[in-house]
Amino acid sequence: MTSWADWRAGARPKTLPAAIAPVLVGTGVAAPQVNIVRALLALLVALALQVGVNFANDYSDGIKGSDSNRVGPKRLVGSGAATPRAVRNAALLSFLIAASAGLILALQTSLWLILVGAIAILAAWGYTGGARPYGYRALGEVSVFIFFGIVAVVGTAYVQTENFSWWGLLSAVPMGSLACAILITNNLRDLPQDAKSGKQTLAVKIGDTSTRRLYIFLLFVAFISVAGLSYWRSASVITLTAGIFAITPMRTILSGAKGLDLIPVLTDTSKILMAFSVFLTFGLTISS
Repeated sequence: MTSWADWRAGARPKTLPAAIAPVLVGTGVAAPQVNIVRALLALLVALALQVGVNFANDYSDGIKGSDSNRVGPKRLVGSGAATPRAVRNAALLSFLIAASAGLILALQTSLWLILVGAIAILAAWGYTGGARPYGYRALGEVSVFIFFGIVAVVGTAYVQTENFSWWGLLSAVPMGSLACAILITNNLRDLPQDAKSGKQTLAVKIGDTSTRRLYIFLLFVAFISVAGLSYWRSASVITLTAGIFAITPMRTILSGAKGLDLIPVLTDTSKILMAFSVFLTFGLTISS
């Protein structure tokens, strides 16, 4: 019988900052028109989708054998801790929760959100699932940037204000960039195993050195975008304070660390994302 600890580990709680951060920033964009109830519903959508995609990836990679020689934490299906059917059902339940919360928001704001939500769920499943998973075709980073950056930030702001702003779109850029940096680190760690199993991630496609350069580039994009945001919300410049969290992971990446030595970089990059989102949300709010 699968234990609660196994299910908790399978939900990959360390990935949840990628879901929380853009909702925080989207709420900062919405200031001073913040609607707490809608913001919490948006957070529920984001968290449920994140957990859902984690279980979906566990299921799909597990039945394909991609997780049989993992460097990182064990997976439920790959390790035999849970049956494929149980993990698949956990993914579907998570998507149902996300869809339900999203439907409430759509009925309160715009029915177009139903289409956006449906696309997000299909994208979550298709990352490693189906006959032609795009996560195996070097498109994972594109999806992460779109859904954990643009859709999450702009969508969270929209359900609270029912308006769109170009500077709100710009505020999604650092969230998408930093979420991509987390995925890049994960794929850099798994590069040798993914290459052997035929999993063509972006890291496999461009190689070790270019992947490290891309990680550094994504961090720079995140912080440089603050300069543009400061034109509309001047206090957003305080976000640069989060740069202190970027020093250690950048050094580790540039040092050529591999395998298990990259796991701390995942944690550190998540800290950058959360610190960045907290400072940016505060800056956006006080200068609204």
